[in-house]
Amino acid sequence: MKNLPATLARYAAALAAVLAITYFYRYTHRFNVTTVAFTYLLAILGVSALWGLWVSVFMSFVATLAYNYFFLPPIGTFTIADPQNWVALLAFLATSVLASDLSSRARNQAAEANRRRHEVDRLYKFSQRLLSAGNPIELLNAIPRQIVETFEVGAAALFLSEKQKVYRSGMNLPQLDAGQLKAVIAREDIQIDQEHSVCFAPLRLGSRILGSMGISGQVLSRQSLEAMGTLIAVAIERARAIEMVGKTEAAREGERLKSALLDAITHDFRTPLTSMKASVTTLLSPAKLDESQRDELLHIINEECDRLNRLVGEAAEMARLEAGEVKLQLESVRAQDLISGALDVCKSVLGARPILMELEKPGLRVRADVARAQEVLVHLIQNANLYSSPNHPITMGAEEMGGFVQFSVADQGPGIAEAELGLIFDKFYRGADQRYLVQGTGMGLPIAKAIVEAHGGTIGVISQMGQGSVFSFTLPILREAAE
Repeated sequence: MKNLPATLARYAAALAAVLAITYFYRYTHRFNVTTVAFTYLLAILGVSALWGLWVSVFMSFVATLAYNYFFLPPIGTFTIADPQNWVALLAFLATSVLASDLSSRARNQAAEANRRRHEVDRLYKFSQRLLSAGNPIELLNAIPRQIVETFEVGAAALFLSEKQKVYRSGMNLPQLDAGQLKAVIAREDIQIDQEHSVCFAPLRLGSRILGSMGISGQVLSRQSLEAMGTLIAVAIERARAIEMVGKTEAAREGERLKSALLDAITHDFRTPLTSMKASVTTLLSPAKLDESQRDELLHIINEECDRLNRLVGEAAEMARLEAGEVKLQLESVRAQDLISGALDVCKSVLGARPILMELEKPGLRVRADVARAQEVLVHLIQNANLYSSPNHPITMGAEEMGGFVQFSVADQGPGIAEAELGLIFDKFYRGADQRYLVQGTGMGLPIAKAIVEAHGGTIGVISQMGQGSVFSFTLPILREAAE
């Protein structure tokens, strides 16, 4: 009933058009009856294209009556004297009704084609949005919202059989309750309620039904509902597959790390234990040893005990850093003093190796835990010393970068393979070509990374095979105290 005034207005306009044509040809211009008939037909076709079949049929009958009354003899009456005029009148009526029907069909088909094209466009946009979703939880929460936004409906609901949960967007309507959604799964077919503007569709993937969806506020075509159900089911399965791949990859990475850990523990613990066992066995054997031999064996045992103690200590320190149990004692310190202190600690291992200094501003100050910051430099200096020839220099540097001071330690060693650059800061990881040639625990760089990140800085490495490596890290600058 809402469209009744508009419908009546269309019928009135059609009647007015017939009267206007009649007046024009009857009282202003004289034309033959054929011209009048064709003018009526053109007007009827136009009305049919604009307003549909029934208005044009009404106009056809009114035009037939007007044509008979005003233009076919005897004029002024509805009687027809000449039988040929009966044929002309009936032909006119049939032609106008048939033309109206054909025009209306063409109009409806064009409207249907436009509607389908619009639905295809919306389905394409909907599929693109589904593909952009990440994990399954994010996807399930996003699907109802995307349905509402893309298809311009009032509300949407999604029900999954596996989770027994409803995901909603828009108004929470009773027509889209869990009971209705479950009933759709049981019926395994699309349900459309034109009266209440509600429709339901199962989420079908082949012969499997993953759940159902409900839409309120606008009724979509059956084809669109089927396509949406399939798209949603495919998107859910795709998200699940991606999640499973991620879990599998994480499990594989975990196994790789476990293997690396076992390899490191086996090598780094067994080597000192083997040396200690051999030394103790020799000391306990009945073989007579002189004083220098006994001292040498005891010295080996002492060194290997220190090595084991250092390995256990580094592992414990790493655990405390990761747990956030280490509290930094932050204070103002010059960058040059940090580097000098770290070099003093490493003096015995560096020996006569040349050290180059590249300090832009020796007075630059940072806010850091002095002992921890020096520990980072010590790890990097010791690494550079281990992995480069003794006659090649190590270059130490510090420069201001934004709100940080960047420290760098450069060596001229063999370099690091590109595939290993992302792994060297992992716990217990050591270079594939160096792990059995150079002693170490594989904990130095991870500890350095944890300390730097605790200060709010970053650490990284740039390396070129055969040219050496540059390790760098940043600490926050203390501007107000800078000289």
